This record gives sequence, structure tokens and C-alpha cells, in this order.
Amino acid sequence: MADEQETARLTAWVHGMVQGVGFRWWTRSKALELGLVGSATNLRDGRVEVVAEGPKDNCERLLAALRSDTSPGRVDHVAERWSAPRGGLQGFVER
Repeated sequence: MADEQETARLTAWVHGMVQGVGFRWWTRSKALELGLVGSATNLRDGRVEVVAEGPKDNCERLLAALRSDTSPGRVDHVAERWSAPRGGLQGFVER
């Protein structure tokens, strides 16, 4: 169908002061508002890894939010990777 939205998988690595400041909770809230599934995970090196699947436009909106100055903490840089959705995800979880 022509009106069917393209789906995508976004993996983003958020660098900065993003652990211990409510960043994962904030990311989960934004993702759920956008109808995305996935996770936000603290990494040992201080980054947060965000995996989101759903309509590509909404994944792009989440990426823009991650890069905005409205997030908790301080975001210095966001690296991104786009791929085909893998499926199998339910809800949006904090890890």
C-alpha cells in the first residue's frame, strides 16, 4: 500500500553525562509517545545505547529528541546506525 509507512531500526549511542540523571526514563517516555518499541541501556563506558523500531519518521523524531537540549543530563554527541527492523521487540524497556 502506498500509505504504509516505512519501518526502521535505529541504534543510537549517546555520549555525555547521561547516566544517573533520568535519561533512560526520559528516552522511554519519548519512544512510547512515538509508538516505538526497543530499549535504552546503560553501557559500562558511560554511554547510553538506544535501540528503537517503528515508523522511520518516528525513529527520526526520537533521534532529534536525543540530540536536543531538552533531555536530562548533558548530551555531547549521538552516533547513529540505521538498519532493517528485526522485530520481536515488545514495549520499550530501560536496562
